[in-house]
Amino acid sequence: MEYKEAKALDLCDEFLTDETRIDQLKEDLERVGGVSEIFKVLGDETRTRIVWALSQCELCVCDIAALLGVSSSSVSHHLRLLRSLRLVKYRREGKMAYYSLDDDHIVQLIQAALDHYEEQQSGR
Repeated sequence: MEYKEAKALDLCDEFLTDETRIDQLKEDLERVGGVSEIFKVLGDETRTRIVWALSQCELCVCDIAALLGVSSSSVSHHLRLLRSLRLVKYRREGKMAYYSLDDDHIVQLIQAALDHYEEQQSGR
């Protein structure tokens, strides 16, 4: 089969020709593009576990490290990345820094992913 014939098989019979709708979809695609950065960061299991723990309560680096069984320097590295995307924030109390999620959207995102995962596991 020639390239032209194979390419023709990939095409739909109908196209979305409403220019206004296409322009709106293009704008929406640009907005959605940045979301992939959040999913890339959360694609790391350690960072996902940190975010989940912080969705439960505010924690310091040492508490997170003990909870996850990793070094404090590793936790600090992950928290720096999470802070750069404004997924987590911190507050200082003396020499201590306590971390929490930046806003409820992150909690909702983690909970929705967890709900989906648990549904998958139960076969629903």
